[in-house]
Amino acid sequence: MQNSELLNRFKIHEKLRFESDDGEIWLNNNRMLLLHSKALAEIRKSLFDSLDPIQAQSILVRMGFTSGQLDAELALRLLGTDDNYDVFEIGPALHGLEGMVKAQITESVIDWEKGSFYGKVDFTNSIEAEVHLETMGVSDSPVCWMLAGYASGYSSTFFKRFIVFRETQCVGKGDSKCVLVGKPVEAWGDDDYIDYFKQDPVKQQFRSIESELTSLRGAATAKLPEQGELIGNSPEFIKAFTLLNQAADSPINVLLLGETGVGKELFARWLHQNSGRSDKPFIAINCGAIPNDLIEAELFGVKSGAYTGANASRPGRFESANGGTLFLDELGELSLSAQVKLLRVLQSGELERLGDNKTVKVDVRLIAATNMKLHEAIDQGRFRSDLYYRIATYPVEIPPLRSRKSDIPLLARSMVEKYAPLYSKSIEAISEPALQTLMNYDWPGNIRELQNIIERAVLLAPNHGAIERQHVVTGSSTTQRTDILATEYETPGIAENIYDHLLEENLPLKEFEGRLVKAAMEKTKGNMTKAAKLLGITRRQITYKLKSLEEKTSAE
Repeated sequence: MQNSELLNRFKIHEKLRFESDDGEIWLNNNRMLLLHSKALAEIRKSLFDSLDPIQAQSILVRMGFTSGQLDAELALRLLGTDDNYDVFEIGPALHGLEGMVKAQITESVIDWEKGSFYGKVDFTNSIEAEVHLETMGVSDSPVCWMLAGYASGYSSTFFKRFIVFRETQCVGKGDSKCVLVGKPVEAWGDDDYIDYFKQDPVKQQFRSIESELTSLRGAATAKLPEQGELIGNSPEFIKAFTLLNQAADSPINVLLLGETGVGKELFARWLHQNSGRSDKPFIAINCGAIPNDLIEAELFGVKSGAYTGANASRPGRFESANGGTLFLDELGELSLSAQVKLLRVLQSGELERLGDNKTVKVDVRLIAATNMKLHEAIDQGRFRSDLYYRIATYPVEIPPLRSRKSDIPLLARSMVEKYAPLYSKSIEAISEPALQTLMNYDWPGNIRELQNIIERAVLLAPNHGAIERQHVVTGSSTTQRTDILATEYETPGIAENIYDHLLEENLPLKEFEGRLVKAAMEKTKGNMTKAAKLLGITRRQITYKLKSLEEKTSAE
């Protein structure tokens, strides 16, 4: 079948979107790029000029492999809608649509059940062969490394086993056409060619060079320490992290400034863990979460009988943190009375428990945090200026998430890794449209809001699937969906009745899942695509679940 016929048959052109107003091109859920062939030629030439040929070839193979994997994900969504072999041929057709080559499968031995595979493909109009001949002349070996990588990545993802294609004839070395042969990796034996797919010699070389430079520079090389749970590489994050690092191994009190939800406690914990007090306690207290009449007892301790209900003496947070670090979040919420006592502890290193006249010595490093504009609070008489100057010796401003958006993909992936095990799920990726949605949002709730959204997305996403745009609920544009979730799952009384009813029925989880799938099909009047979207799973997954339900019904 001609490539154009395949593309029309599976309506691939409808999945290609040019959103020029936003500077984006999309093929289904993957963002694409139009690139001048001369630019590709320059990239290839630079690689071969700068690196060993094997290293350059390895990079090109892995670039192609990744591209093939992404196109295979698109093809896999169409399995079950047509003949499997025709669906598989979408890969060569897509490669042509993307302007890389005209590919024609000339030989194929495929056993879908056993997973066995052998393929031979003829390539015409290879962009790689063309640019190589223009910039570097005729080669003594094949040059279509990206094409070989693409065929390998596409077939490996489609068949869920490692399949490797190798070019046996190439226009770039004077042959009349380009020919690729593909078979499972084990069928290639100990061929060194397989190493192109398994190792990264460039990283190894760079590490070696970096090691030599570090040795030559000695102590002059300044390198930031490990970030631990702090995640980011944007300029704004690095600026704050550098300031934090400079204060880490010193006794200086630190004031963390920034909006609610930027992660001030994480910064405080990092500071403690990277100080000379790391083996001593880290005690955190939110001053805004404790009533004013109890905050002094919490901070400084209480003597038995100091007030009604104080039946026993107990230490406060300062004593508990002795030798270590005390983190006071929302410092601006402290009462004036508590501020006076805090100032005394900071000045003298001594405190008195509430209702006691005995002095207790403490050695505590203070890290304070607030989102309040303390200068305004001082002008309004709500915060003591002498305390401010005592704690503001070393202020560190933590940037809001909207000013460090380049960190969002790193943060989101880290959060997926954190929450997926909690929900017994394996999340393969965050799709490009989902990431784009996250990047376009202003994040008034900062990292805390991102954390909540990612946790909800993990819950909504299908197991062994990806987080898609519809799973990412952000901002006012999704108010309606949030309201639906709140109504169906969070309204007091309704949710409890549903859950109680299911438990009383002793309904197995699989049975509940089956009923949910049937309900989705009824609601969408049998439209599997819409039902799958409603459930947050793929069309292929709902097809499988419906087939399982039919088999179960037949068996009964």
